[in-house]
Amino acid sequence: MTLPTADTAVDYPRGAVESDGTVVHVADATGDLLAVLLDRTAFHPVDAHWPDQPADRGMLEIAGGAVVPIVDAVVAATDGETLFLGDDVPVRTGTEGWVFAVAHLVPAGSPVAAGDAVRVVVDADHRAALSIGHTACHLASLALDRALTDAWSKPVPGDALGAPGFDAQAIETSTILERGSRDVYRIGKSLRRKGFDPAAFDDPAAVADRINAILAEWAATGAAVHVDAPDAGLSARRSWVCELPEGEARIPCGGTHAASLADLGTVSVAFAVEDVPGARQVVMTTTAA
Repeated sequence: MTLPTADTAVDYPRGAVESDGTVVHVADATGDLLAVLLDRTAFHPVDAHWPDQPADRGMLEIAGGAVVPIVDAVVAATDGETLFLGDDVPVRTGTEGWVFAVAHLVPAGSPVAAGDAVRVVVDADHRAALSIGHTACHLASLALDRALTDAWSKPVPGDALGAPGFDAQAIETSTILERGSRDVYRIGKSLRRKGFDPAAFDDPAAVADRINAILAEWAATGAAVHVDAPDAGLSARRSWVCELPEGEARIPCGGTHAASLADLGTVSVAFAVEDVPGARQVVMTTTAA
């Protein structure tokens, strides 16, 4: 069976929750699942190299009437000879010379084959909740950077609004949740050498109060949000864009987002801070309610 020769065209950056496409490849994923690759999809997959946003939920409607659940979706890649799925993809999305695709994982035995016309139908409520969570995550990261400006004694690269980029320098993991996110930061020797004072988190409630005041100001603007996607290919570089009082914020991002800050409601953060061997671990939980 021929492997895909072009990236999957993805419609989720513009908010689509349904799409029509053609099956270009079907492969065994595990003993229980098939990987179905389409030429076009609205289904957001997990990228193993930065798995912050979970996959969409939804169904695959196959010409002829069969409807099968999409159990999961992952980024797949091929070098023209071998297809790699999920955690087995050996290169980052966008690596030159590779083709990247959305692999829709469906139960083994599903009546789907290359050449079939199919429709992808995404669970719109679940997508909306994750999109709100992802937008709130970006907003909170910018507010965090701004709130920690005075904790730096040396210059470091700025964030999308020009504040010292604590989020970029200290982030370990980011997990998008329904209407929120969980971000884990590490303040170790390298960050201290760059000029960051760990004492900034001696009073995490005070940091949260500063951030929440910023978030309230920003959310009240109801500013429009969009994903800048100049190319429909899965591996194309995309950016989250929002016009905030301090200026336009533009953050590279492959996820989905709310259309407006008005969709977020009240955005707030809370911290859990723990001193671990050689470092201080900071967990920021963001909630949009």
